[in-house]
Amino acid sequence: MRIKPQIRILGMDDGSLCGQKILLVGVVFRGGFWIDGLLSCDIERDGTDATEKIISMVSRTRHEDLRVIMTDGITFAGFNTIDITEISQQTGLGVIPVMRRMPDFQKISRALDNFPDKEKRWECIQKAGPVFSVKVHQGTLFYQVAGLEREEAEKVITLTCMHSHLPEPVRVAHIIATGIVRGEASKKP
Repeated sequence: MRIKPQIRILGMDDGSLCGQKILLVGVVFRGGFWIDGLLSCDIERDGTDATEKIISMVSRTRHEDLRVIMTDGITFAGFNTIDITEISQQTGLGVIPVMRRMPDFQKISRALDNFPDKEKRWECIQKAGPVFSVKVHQGTLFYQVAGLEREEAEKVITLTCMHSHLPEPVRVAHIIATGIVRGEASKKP
């Protein structure tokens, strides 16, 4: 894939954990420069519907020029784990989950002991593949990738990390989702 400066990216993040239905926001960005659209849906807290809902959002959108989905990690709404390989295959888009810190897989595995379908959730985590790191202007960002080459994913990340440690599409999705749920979004103290 040729990575153009105005590549269309769907950045996704969830709102605060309030109640059983959790807001999932998708922000359509042109590169890291400006917003072209907004998508949203509700997902179940600690449910298993996030993969299906993301695929549905992408298939219903009028933004036909999307090329990449960027997410804040691979779990939303607590432990509603997404299958990035399935999302990529069903949508035809590259999927790049980004993380500020290296995931602690032992801690995640222990937390999943609380779910009767631990194996299914753990399988999604394993299918996401290895965690890579890339230097961005404010430090190191960790990521996984499906449907793109590693070099392509790093170009997209570098292109979109303009104002913070997180890529703009994910950062703005977080601000919008948190602001809607809490009434305000601001930097953490």
